[in-house]
Amino acid sequence: MRKFLVIADDTPEFRSALSYAATRARVTGGMVSLLRVLPPTDFSQWAGVRDEIEREQREEAETLLSGLSDAAAVKSGRPAEIIIRTGHIKDALRDVLNADPEIKIIVIGASGSHPGPLVTLLVREGVGTLGGTRPVPVTVVPGDLSDEAIEELM
Repeated sequence: MRKFLVIADDTPEFRSALSYAATRARVTGGMVSLLRVLPPTDFSQWAGVRDEIEREQREEAETLLSGLSDAAAVKSGRPAEIIIRTGHIKDALRDVLNADPEIKIIVIGASGSHPGPLVTLLVREGVGTLGGTRPVPVTVVPGDLSDEAIEELM
């Protein structure tokens, strides 16, 4: 099955990327994979505090992704796969791509005024630096693209 990987971040353009990926998944018989990368915590001297912060972050991510998976299901016809990783985005992307050969395309959103952190990472360092064993295309979706415009593209 063809999977469209969308990185669920807090940028406004993420919603357009999710809408595009879900619509493409519906048209091609694929599915959406949602990746949420939690920032690493550095409270090594207070392990209990670190564990509590990580637990809260994970619960928040699970709640957010559950709702996003439902939204993707409405557009694509099947619930999105939920993936949560802790660490740096580059490392998480590499690990997810290496673990799942069914991920065929990364879909990210970009604002018109300035590139977001994902676009900056992938342009500056390139997808090839993720250390994957296979090439994975990246689709960049304008953040102000409406659902109607996305439907017209299909």
